[in-house]
Amino acid sequence: MNRDLPPLNALRAFEATARLNSVSRAAEQLHVTHGAISRQLKVLEEHLGVSLFVKEGRGLKLTDAGQRLRDASGDAFERLRSVCAEISQGANDAPFVLGCSGSLLARWFIPRLGKLNADLPDLRLHLSAAEGDLDPSRPGLDAWLVFAEPPWPADMQVFELAEERIGPVLSPRFARFDALAAAPAQVLEGEALLHTTSRPQAWPNWAQHHGIAPGQLHYGQGFEHLYYLLEAAVASLGVAIAPEPLVIDDLRAGRLAAPWGFSETSARLALWVPRRAADGRARQLAHWLTMELARQVD
Repeated sequence: MNRDLPPLNALRAFEATARLNSVSRAAEQLHVTHGAISRQLKVLEEHLGVSLFVKEGRGLKLTDAGQRLRDASGDAFERLRSVCAEISQGANDAPFVLGCSGSLLARWFIPRLGKLNADLPDLRLHLSAAEGDLDPSRPGLDAWLVFAEPPWPADMQVFELAEERIGPVLSPRFARFDALAAAPAQVLEGEALLHTTSRPQAWPNWAQHHGIAPGQLHYGQGFEHLYYLLEAAVASLGVAIAPEPLVIDDLRAGRLAAPWGFSETSARLALWVPRRAADGRARQLAHWLTMELARQVD
């Protein structure tokens, strides 16, 4: 006994023919030719070893076996159509869950959330903050916004949004601001620099880019997360270092200054999308993020 299912195309052709009681109408509904439907019906009958239709006048009549298969396939395809519709509707109704660091969320994303919601009203974005070891494949996430270096993982569709640029920042109210801001970058060798344990390589990488031996740097107060580090800089506690997007609003408002500018690193700000969850919404969001990041440096 053959217990394998017949080819799906053959079953679809039979179900449509039996439901519509017409080969021509089945062909029209499935967007194929009359001959294609006839061939699929023959394939199905050969697979099952029975006749499913007999000629009756100029039309067709279901055999007993055909009637049994019509009832079973009709129920099965109707259930499939119903479930697929539910899944599709659920995907359209579900929010798009984006993970990112708390620092990026608080200092860049939230100030732009109103604009994003106005520009992409159908996205229904839900933001999920996390720190420490970021896991873009975490269940429940549709995408992850992260500063990271290539190469990219094979199981991710990655949209590169912008090159990472980092630089030292301090408050204009800092006690030694005038003297520091007027001096070259090497002046920071004598400062007790604010730093964060979440990005220990930020200062050394910046120093090497400016011809400063990382061993010449001195560190002062440390913070667990970048968000706290930048709050300390705004509070005039010292010189911090950060990616440009996270301080752009503070620079424009005069809460922070970047006298030595920003330097590119090998990292990128990128939107990571698990390939299992990739859909049009991710591409739409990536385009919006790219445009917004470009606009902020104009």
